[in-house]
Amino acid sequence: MAIRIYDTRTRSKRELVTLEEGKVGLYACGITPYSPSHIGHARQAISFDIIVRWLRNRGFQVNYITNFTDVDDKIISVANEEGVDYLEVANRNIDDYFRCMDSLNVIRADAYPRVTETIPDIIEMISQLLDKGHAYEADDGVYFEIDTSPEKYGLLTGQTLDMVRAGAGGRVSKTGAGKRDHRDFALWKLAKVGEPAWESPWGEGRPGWHIECSAMSLKHLGERFDIHGGGSDLIFPHHEAEIFQSECCLGHEPVVQYWVHNGMINVDGEKMSKSLGNFWTISDALGKVDPLILRYALINAPYRQPVDFNQVIVDDSESHHNRMFAAYRDGLMTKGKGDWGDFPDLVESASRFESGMDDDFNTRIAIVEVQNVTKILRALLEDGELQEKIVAATGWISNFAGDVLGLLPEDNEIISEFERTETERVDLAPIVERLLEKREEARLEREWERADRIRDELSKMGVVVEDGTDGATWRLSD
Repeated sequence: MAIRIYDTRTRSKRELVTLEEGKVGLYACGITPYSPSHIGHARQAISFDIIVRWLRNRGFQVNYITNFTDVDDKIISVANEEGVDYLEVANRNIDDYFRCMDSLNVIRADAYPRVTETIPDIIEMISQLLDKGHAYEADDGVYFEIDTSPEKYGLLTGQTLDMVRAGAGGRVSKTGAGKRDHRDFALWKLAKVGEPAWESPWGEGRPGWHIECSAMSLKHLGERFDIHGGGSDLIFPHHEAEIFQSECCLGHEPVVQYWVHNGMINVDGEKMSKSLGNFWTISDALGKVDPLILRYALINAPYRQPVDFNQVIVDDSESHHNRMFAAYRDGLMTKGKGDWGDFPDLVESASRFESGMDDDFNTRIAIVEVQNVTKILRALLEDGELQEKIVAATGWISNFAGDVLGLLPEDNEIISEFERTETERVDLAPIVERLLEKREEARLEREWERADRIRDELSKMGVVVEDGTDGATWRLSD
């Protein structure tokens, strides 16, 4: 089945036909590192990580690029408040980003260009836009003139400026000194006192926001490339401005074949923001939930849908992920993993998983199939029969939940942790068995408070007690 992608520009799902057979060039707008990364950044990074993983699974050679806007008004403001260099602020938050993404099992991009490393390319692109009559100099810098290519306005939004201004995130420039039209946007901003600046034909200054990604994407992926993406909050004005810049500079269209945007994060039904007090950094979240459970929660809805982040979705994700992980671990440690092709129900689940992912990377369908095969594997392990199918189901989960969805640690980590906990189990067994005997005595004598105290004592030791028809069993908590 061909892969179909929802293209924001045409507002439709389109079959993926790449510019070069078997290869995909993909650029996703990255972060402005003025503060620690938040869970909205996690949603964006995981969304495109899943897309890259699936394209590679389907045999494509993917060149994946995402950037850092490492000079920006907000970065400069933080640096001035702290009395440090702006790059100190940017670099520490880039380090935080990498730590968070590594913990969330996000595969590293092929390149992470920075604005400060791309200044010559940006200056060259602005010069070409001036030469072609699409830009002009003003008292405070250089601007792109919208009226030189009005047919491009609204290509992603399908709306007029007045209709979308309210949703532009506060990043539509107001009319500056010498700016001809409120719709025009800055390509080069002349330096203010105390700001970082670079030499240019128009005076010392720094790039406007939009030109940066145009220059970086074209530098790394060429004059035409397959996919450009980012959060849906970037559709206007950022990505529409990129279309103006890139297509007018190069003189052909489209430069980008597919525009792809992930949905935003809401927290308890409201837009996440510092002013509302519901702002979660990734580090905040990882202090309360395991990284792979957070990843599970953020892919439980298709990437284009908004995610309402709340305790219910976290608890649900934790329950499902723990069941899947425990089944996979037990299968791996019991019999290993292998191919599932000889078992029709596993093949059918694989087919549904693949169809869902081929249809605009629908992770919700994929998650349902992971849950389905988890149930199959758990039943097989409890039954103890059909050893070949245990191996097959374990291999299925390894491939789809692990390699594609990124929901499993590496096998060597699982094996190492299993061996450690088994050693702990052997050491604890005599103590636990004695306490379970005392608890059973208390239960038989109907001394419920004493039985509960013993259970609480076991819980503090990391022991989970499960009562069944054949008596109590125990295990170490995951």
